[in-house]
Amino acid sequence: MANKRIFVAFAIEDEITKNLFTGQAKNKSVPYDFIDMSVKEPFDEKWKTNCRTRIKGCDGFIALISKNTKKASGELWEIDCAKDEKIPMMGIYIGGATLSDKPANMNGIPCKEWTWDNVSDFIESL
Repeated sequence: MANKRIFVAFAIEDEITKNLFTGQAKNKSVPYDFIDMSVKEPFDEKWKTNCRTRIKGCDGFIALISKNTKKASGELWEIDCAKDEKIPMMGIYIGGATLSDKPANMNGIPCKEWTWDNVSDFIESL
């Protein structure tokens, strides 16, 4: 089975945690890889176009939900983009985040605790 392409959205303040999360993909038994399209340049129309292209090329989309997410304009845009493109989505709570930290644009999208089983179940469902 080919590796699944997963887009991981995160607030820039959570980059260290995102690196730990995506580091799981280095395990040889993990059946997916990650695309990192973080906002490391100005948030402009060119970035949006490039980001949308990457999201469209993915099998799934995982939003890392933290206490920073509701203020993370780039991540919120990525979530909206994945919804527009009808990419299968899930949220993963990080850094002690809970349902109260889930942004409104994730309503109706499952969000779960960061466990290997939760991530694996989502990937295997794609």
